Amino acid sequence: MDYEYGFNGSDYFSDFLGPAFWILGIIYLIIIVIILASLWKIYVKAGKPGWAAIIPFYNLWVFIEIVGRPSWWFWMIIVGGILTMIPVLGILIAIALFVLIIMLYIDLAKSFGKSVGFAIGLIFLSFIFLPILGFGNSQYLGPAASQSQLPSEN
Repeated sequence: MDYEYGFNGSDYFSDFLGPAFWILGIIYLIIIVIILASLWKIYVKAGKPGWAAIIPFYNLWVFIEIVGRPSWWFWMIIVGGILTMIPVLGILIAIALFVLIIMLYIDLAKSFGKSVGFAIGLIFLSFIFLPILGFGNSQYLGPAASQSQLPSEN
C-alpha cells in the first residue's frame, strides 16, 4: 500500500501565507511612504530641501544638521553601522547606536518645541508621531542640541 504524506492538492503555505505576505508587504510600503512624506515635510519646515529625506546617507547628514549635532555624529553612526557586523562586539555597538538615535529623536522633538514624551512617541511609534510633526502645526524653533550646549548667560 502506498501512503501519501502531506497535503492533497493544496499547500497551506501558498493558500494562506502567500496572500498574507502580500497584504503585510503592502501595509509596510504604505508605512514607508507615510514616513518619507513626513520627513520631507519636517525637512521643509526646518528650511532644508525636502528631497533630502529620500537620499540615503544624505538624509542622515541633513537630519543631524536639523537637530544641531556636530557633523562627526554622522561619521560615528556610519562607522558604527559598519562595525555592527563584528560578531559579539556588534551587539554592543548596535545598542550604542540605538542610544544615539534616541538622542537624535529627543533633539528633533525639542527642535520643534515638543516634550521628551513626544520624543518617546517618535522613538517607539514613529509612523504616527512623524506625521504629527510634519503635517501638524509645529514650527521649527532651531537646532535644539546646539542651543542646549551653549553656556547660560547669568
